[in-house]
Amino acid sequence: MPINYARRLTGGLRTAHADRQLGLALAFVAGAINAGGFLAVAQYTSHMTGIVSALADHLALGAYDLLRNGFGALASFLAGAICSSAMVNYARQRRMNSLYAFPLLLEAALLLCFGVFGPHLASIEGLSIPATVMLLCFIMGLQNAVISKLSKSEIRTTHITGTVTDIGIELGKALYQNASGTLPQDRVVCNWNKLRFLTSLAACFFLGGVAGALGFRYLGYVSTVPLALLLVVLAVVPAVDDAAAGLRRRMRK
Repeated sequence: MPINYARRLTGGLRTAHADRQLGLALAFVAGAINAGGFLAVAQYTSHMTGIVSALADHLALGAYDLLRNGFGALASFLAGAICSSAMVNYARQRRMNSLYAFPLLLEAALLLCFGVFGPHLASIEGLSIPATVMLLCFIMGLQNAVISKLSKSEIRTTHITGTVTDIGIELGKALYQNASGTLPQDRVVCNWNKLRFLTSLAACFFLGGVAGALGFRYLGYVSTVPLALLLVVLAVVPAVDDAAAGLRRRMRK
């Protein structure tokens, strides 16, 4: 990957094109983690809708042990989002170029931990649920927050409910028959560029899911290591830039 391209992809100076390219890559990673993670922990960890719905069911049925499991997963996802937000805001206040790179590097490090120590983590429980579930939920919260912040909440990568909804909206526009004589400003027109991007985003999530499921089926926990390395490649250039700039400032003093 060319250095300048990587610098634009996760650096502080954003463009709509860079946001979309990064979104596609992260959708693939999230799909792989979600599908492969399900085979590992028997639970989807990338979206909280099902978990919150399950919390309501468990509360109504008096299944309090399962209720604690749901709260543990929800708290881990929330903690990941909080951590990502804090890292981005810390870097932004210090005018760092790697404000979006550091959360992705942390995600890569945690994925490496999952890939290398996954079987051991599965035997450790916190809040009555395996540490692997908490770790994956934290990772998903971390990633969802960083892409939301850099795209101003226009792109989501850890779940595709909103993406599929937006695809439906644009397809509805494309199929809509404007009445003859409709004024140009009142015509219903499909945003084909947006539709292509949304479709690509959903496709990347799906392909990542296939890759993650096959990877875990044949390789086990270690299948997350290539995903971690991909995140490092995406995020390392701005981080190195900031480290080099900091070193130069210290040498001048």
